Amino acid sequence: MSLEQLRSLISRHARAGTTATAVPGVAVSRSDRSAPHDDVTGTVLALVAQGAKRLAVGDTVHEYGAGQFLVTSVELPVSGQFLDASPEQPALGFGLLLRPEVVAELMLNPAAADFGRAARGESAPPAVVVGHASDRLVDAAVRMLRLLERPRDIPVLAPLIEREILWLVMSGEQGATVRQLGLADSSLSRVRHVVNWMKERYAEPVRVEELARRARMSPSAFHRAFHAVTAMSPIQYQKRVRLQEARLRLMSNPGDVTAAAYAVGYESPSQFSREYRRQFGAPPSRDAARLRETAAALGHGASDGPRGA
Repeated sequence: MSLEQLRSLISRHARAGTTATAVPGVAVSRSDRSAPHDDVTGTVLALVAQGAKRLAVGDTVHEYGAGQFLVTSVELPVSGQFLDASPEQPALGFGLLLRPEVVAELMLNPAAADFGRAARGESAPPAVVVGHASDRLVDAAVRMLRLLERPRDIPVLAPLIEREILWLVMSGEQGATVRQLGLADSSLSRVRHVVNWMKERYAEPVRVEELARRARMSPSAFHRAFHAVTAMSPIQYQKRVRLQEARLRLMSNPGDVTAAAYAVGYESPSQFSREYRRQFGAPPSRDAARLRETAAALGHGASDGPRGA
């Protein structure tokens, strides 16, 4: 199997943006534009078949291209940009949702005994990592997409290939990030629990002591683990989530900047406008109007599916 076969299958099944497939948890993506965009990652493995992408997560920037994969184990606000994507040479990707319960099942297999567990005090692995896809991993992705041509086989064979893909990544150079998804008491899982809690309450004030208590860690240990996983402090994470939520609100109503600021937790509309412009490069109303024009010109949106590719 080869990347060429993977490109062919993705081209056959992908529409613009991210397209969910008939295989649960599997998506394909196609982009022919290099414009920057902001998004929220899922817990996903994203394998690039063609093109390259730059992804900024907090104060860390990742670049990955054809034959490489990106793993994200926590939902994080990110800024991304495909590099040199065009209609003639679009960026193509394969995405697989990472399910912690499946990772946990694999961790119970005797073959996983030599993985070990993180030692006490050991730094949490980052939530976003890049690795090189082996021929076996590309082969498994090809076989997964070929199931789309044999729908009857999907319920039986897709779970087996999903486990194969997870096992190959867990056993590789970036396996620690995936393995900790299956450990309920790992530092990564504790931070992930807090991130999910914060995401639902982004408009509320943040107290690191309260977050640390929810993570069952000391404030200093929690702060270190949170930054190691997300490449952001809790305050930075909350600010990014607030601004992205406000951006979505303003796309529907670009004229009501003050209401959007209050809705996401800002007490000062002027501070909101300053931070919004610093993040997105334009004042709120102008940025939202530009996004609406771009969406109308494209005439389509992305389908639901694993994000982050």
